[in-house]
Amino acid sequence: MAIEIGRFTGEWDELLELLDMAFSAPWTDEQYESERRVWERERSVVASEDGQLVGHTGTFSHLMTVPGGQLPVAGVTMVGVRATHRRRGILRDLMRRQLTDVHEAGREPLAALTASEPVIYPRFGYGLASDHQEIVVPKASRGLRPVAGIDDVRIRHVDVRQNLARCADLRNKLALERPGLFVHDERWQEYAISNTVTLNTGNASKRRCVVAERDGELTGFAYYRTKRAEKGYVEVQRVHAVDIASHAALWRYLLEPDLLSETRCEIVASDDPLFDLLLDPRAPGPITRDGLWVRTVDVGRALAGRTYARDIDVVVEVVDDFLPWNAGRWHLSGGPGGASCESVTRDADLTLDVRDLGAVYLGRPSLERLGRAGLVAEHTAGALAATSEAFSTSRLPFLDTGF
Repeated sequence: MAIEIGRFTGEWDELLELLDMAFSAPWTDEQYESERRVWERERSVVASEDGQLVGHTGTFSHLMTVPGGQLPVAGVTMVGVRATHRRRGILRDLMRRQLTDVHEAGREPLAALTASEPVIYPRFGYGLASDHQEIVVPKASRGLRPVAGIDDVRIRHVDVRQNLARCADLRNKLALERPGLFVHDERWQEYAISNTVTLNTGNASKRRCVVAERDGELTGFAYYRTKRAEKGYVEVQRVHAVDIASHAALWRYLLEPDLLSETRCEIVASDDPLFDLLLDPRAPGPITRDGLWVRTVDVGRALAGRTYARDIDVVVEVVDDFLPWNAGRWHLSGGPGGASCESVTRDADLTLDVRDLGAVYLGRPSLERLGRAGLVAEHTAGALAATSEAFSTSRLPFLDTGF
């Protein structure tokens, strides 16, 4: 039978069996309900054979921080193909249809995803644009360097749901300062306190929230829970704070659990101040994990949609075998105040693959680093170093909410 690719017009329950098969580890009913609440049915693309769903990819409508502002971004999600239909080009056709739809709609110049299998997505033009650290800090190694003002910060427990909007508002304001973070609307605020963050919920407490306050004003918050297993521990799910004193006060609390031996967190920004504050630099034993994968859907609008750390005037040749409208030479001109990017025919100063453009788009890693790996060709002396500096950011990109 022929495989048909098209928009999904069915109901959520029709996807469950396919998602169960595709991910090989069914979620709980609560986790499925969390996914259903953020699902955008009109943006689902499916592959069908003889009336049976054999593949799916979905899209979330995100507003994400990029250097210098925010852009609409297509968040790619729930990608899967039935095991009986692999190696038939179905995933390729789903990806092409999805990205073509995004391009033709003309709203989102970027697509982004988190990858269950990271070797899959570079062939569709996605580059690794952020990472994060997974840490485990033993209670015996909890000591922090002194931080001015930390004792002026009050830490107290609050009800998670009653303070959801208050905490989400603080987090969204902070998101403006960090490339890779997207706005949490009401749907994603609910998602952030769901059980999708950690699948293994056995012997765990309910999700708890502590807030940091100074003179009655909210200056930070943390979500966490405790778990009693062979080795009891604190499981930290997110920490947000407006200043270093509040950040340190929250972590000091989380690192000092009664009756528990260690503090764990699966998603910590790679440049989090905690790593510099711990007296024992070996204590967290960080493991680097891949975070956000980014793809430019429309090169011109994507490069014009961010600012740059220094003035830049360069012609970049982009190789894109998957989306032909991106391939070619692009004149990027701009700086800290904004930029323009137009298709041109003049000689290129640099040449790179679209996946590497996605990798550096948010400010990490550097173009020079990719150049040393032979992934960027420099045709004009000095162009690589200057462009690399222009693309750099003061804070590393970070994704705090997987999708």
